[in-house]
Amino acid sequence: MKKYLSLVTFSHTIFAMPFAFIGFFLAVTTTNHPFEWQKLVFTVMCMVFARNAAMAFNRYLDRDIDAKNPRTQVRDIPAGRLTAKAALTFTLINCALFIITTWFINHLCFYLSPIALFVVLGYSATKRFTALCHLVLGLGLSLAPIGAYLVVTGQFALLPIFFSLAVLCWVSGFDIIYALQDEDFDRSHNLHSIPAYLGKVNALRLSTFLHVLSAIFIMLPAAFTLMGWPYYAGIVFFCSMLIYQHLLVKPNDLSRVNFAFMTTNGIASVVFAVFFLIDRLWMR
Repeated sequence: MKKYLSLVTFSHTIFAMPFAFIGFFLAVTTTNHPFEWQKLVFTVMCMVFARNAAMAFNRYLDRDIDAKNPRTQVRDIPAGRLTAKAALTFTLINCALFIITTWFINHLCFYLSPIALFVVLGYSATKRFTALCHLVLGLGLSLAPIGAYLVVTGQFALLPIFFSLAVLCWVSGFDIIYALQDEDFDRSHNLHSIPAYLGKVNALRLSTFLHVLSAIFIMLPAAFTLMGWPYYAGIVFFCSMLIYQHLLVKPNDLSRVNFAFMTTNGIASVVFAVFFLIDRLWMR
């Protein structure tokens, strides 16, 4: 189990899971649908299964690339701790569990489950043909708030889309920062990424632009539904973390990329979700 948790970097679930809770409780507090523990458990299960499948497939598909890159040679498959066959089997099992779980939620979630898997698994192949791979990753994680909203309501709405767009821009932006480490490797191996295509300086500018958009989308829900002071405090904290990570990373100094990627973004998502839940559940 420890090997499989390492394979999927389970700690990175901290990025999207808080936004799944946001989508879930947004639906509960803005519609007539009641809170149900069973649906919340199903939401968490879907998040875990989808992310396990996506990460395991990424490690399976990129195993040859990872073996060549000094930064990723320590990953489980190139390091020999796990076989490619085991990773693929783990992917298929989690895909099946994801689809089965959606069957018990509602018809819409079940019908959309193959599309969701196509997006989150398809990301792994995009670096081979487009520098927009970062946006595809952002799209995959952006399904969290919309998907959780659908679990509760079984129908689409505008409010969760704002949160999904915020996640799309936020994740795409910090993935560009993370990819700065592999600029030279990507370019020399004909792999596509924003840093390899634009260079470090312009890549950071694009990342900044995406994070500005993310901040705007985080603010927009307040224009469509009543929000209290905790939500605005969450906005301030989330935006502060976006600014902070850009202060940490410079084109000529990438020593703090991992800290900017994992720590600041993990804290940003969790704390913002806590403020959101305080506003939705305790301030009403």
